[in-house]
Amino acid sequence: MWGGRFSASPNALMQAINVSISFDKRLATQDIAGSQAHAAMLAKTGVISSEDEAQIQHGLSLILAEMEAGTFPFRDEFEDIHMNVEARLRELIGHTAGRLHTARSRNDQVALDFRLWVREACDRSAAQLADLQRALTAKAERHAAVLMPGFTHLQPAQPVTFGHHLMAYVEMFGRDAARFRDARARMNECPLGAAALAGSPFPIDREMTAKALGFDRPTANSLDSVSARDFALEALSAASIAATHLSRLAEEIVLWMTPQFGFITLSDAFTTGSSIMPQKKNPDAAELIRAKVGRILGSLTSLTVVMKGLPLAYSKDMQEDKVPTFEAFDALELSLLAMTGMIADLEPNTARMAAAAGAGFSTATDLADWLVRTLDLPFRDAHHVTGAAVKRAEQLGVDLADLPLAELQALNQGINADVFSVLTPAASSASRVSYGGTAPDQVRAQIKRWKDILR
Repeated sequence: MWGGRFSASPNALMQAINVSISFDKRLATQDIAGSQAHAAMLAKTGVISSEDEAQIQHGLSLILAEMEAGTFPFRDEFEDIHMNVEARLRELIGHTAGRLHTARSRNDQVALDFRLWVREACDRSAAQLADLQRALTAKAERHAAVLMPGFTHLQPAQPVTFGHHLMAYVEMFGRDAARFRDARARMNECPLGAAALAGSPFPIDREMTAKALGFDRPTANSLDSVSARDFALEALSAASIAATHLSRLAEEIVLWMTPQFGFITLSDAFTTGSSIMPQKKNPDAAELIRAKVGRILGSLTSLTVVMKGLPLAYSKDMQEDKVPTFEAFDALELSLLAMTGMIADLEPNTARMAAAAGAGFSTATDLADWLVRTLDLPFRDAHHVTGAAVKRAEQLGVDLADLPLAELQALNQGINADVFSVLTPAASSASRVSYGGTAPDQVRAQIKRWKDILR
């Protein structure tokens, strides 16, 4: 590749640290696509002849077929995916292969290949998030009115429904998918034609190659074109946030599966046993998803550290951009698929959930709201009365709904028997009719909205 300047082969250690084909061969189809578009443009602009283009395109098609068949001879001696393709092209069509690299550099070539790969990864992630949202929405629809405790500080707060709880994650994953779409839109500019860093003296048509490869436009600055990796950083940021949401849901599945909660069951398909304790049924898939955020966030940190001190334009440090990005999206894809499977698989223990929905005086806020609505108390006064009622119920060892009316009237004489109509978990949930609330009709409305969006 650079034999005209160098007269000796690199040291074995130099070769070992420099070679990247072991991982950048994942860019093979993107590299072929970029070369096909580049060759077509070179011929149309008269930089190479149509005969040369025909030979190049034929050779590239043969190489692509070899890659798809798993017979392409990847070789370390050619260092990276670009030179492996070029060397193989020369073997197939002869010296004409050397014309393909006119008006481009490995710098804009790898920037293109990597951008194409990350763009496809964003598309896959958005599609997989939509599949997970569909699974959550289907489960929520079947359990839109099933009561469960809502928590703050992991303490019982107010009754909600299982459907409402699941739909909270639909909202989160919807934002995650939107982040991937936003990142994709920003990265959808084509760096091909920036060459090494300064552009090309040949009469190339960058609009043509951009359009052929599905980009909105060519990048506007050749230095930025070859040195930017913020498109990967943004994609990894979106992946990290999505993984965090997956981890939160996984944590809840782990908690809900414990005998202490007993809120859900998972089949044998998504659980494992113990080598020593025969009674165990562990939600290992959820636990592993919970851990994957470390790998994905680590990839974001890794690439950020690589890029933070690099002057313009290209530095070989940037060869380290691919492995963390590949690993992050591999981990995210597996996590999304596994979570979608678990959501479809899990079943709620509705009786256990309903019993827990009223624990911890979870309807106390409903009592305070009743005092405001019925007796026209200022909310802070109603809050004080309700706190005293909770304290008295705790002393008597009863729930609020079982506190004698006389005890309540001792706190405020205006309280009457109608108060008990709001002190059940079902009444509490049904009363939350504000937009986005946990009332079953509101939950069903949000389910319908998301079903329309996801359709």
